Amino acid sequence: MAFVLSSIMELGKRAPEFKLPDTVSGELLSLEKLKSDKATIIIFICNHCLFVKHINSKLVEIANKYQALGMQFVAISSNDVKQHPEDTPFIMAQVAKYHKYPFPYLYDKYQDVALNYGAESNPDLFVFDHNLECAYTGRFDMTRPNIQPATGADLISALDMLLLGEKPNPNQYPSMGTSIAWKHGVYRNDDNIF
Repeated sequence: MAFVLSSIMELGKRAPEFKLPDTVSGELLSLEKLKSDKATIIIFICNHCLFVKHINSKLVEIANKYQALGMQFVAISSNDVKQHPEDTPFIMAQVAKYHKYPFPYLYDKYQDVALNYGAESNPDLFVFDHNLECAYTGRFDMTRPNIQPATGADLISALDMLLLGEKPNPNQYPSMGTSIAWKHGVYRNDDNIF
């Protein structure tokens, strides 16, 4: 799978609604049900990507800290499981339990949620404020697998600013990782039109 730098969502854009199955509980969960009145963090990940594996433990640590402060994390996998059988919902649930994800791990079977968000890489981060308006979109941090430990510095900075009632720095760097495995016939262009 190719390495990609993701597009940046326009700051202030409202979070697209979704309703997806949680692979652990089996419950159908919506953004409306999950959203926080402080901040809602949507992160597109998958099971097999080295970039996701690199940040997993730090992501769990950060999620535990900031969810205790009233924020909500939501993970979504949109990978085509025909291309990557290790990303099936059954294995997603196993991964979530193994890493003790403190957030739901949702399966985007038809990839429409990834398309609506403009997600392109695993991982791809979107932070929405109390109004569900995009306040941060970009990388978890500047680290890379097998080079230096994940810190989550960029995400932490954005979340801390929101806790202070301020806007994160608008100079944001794109997420980086392996491309979402798109199903045959799903294409992207620069305008996010398919």
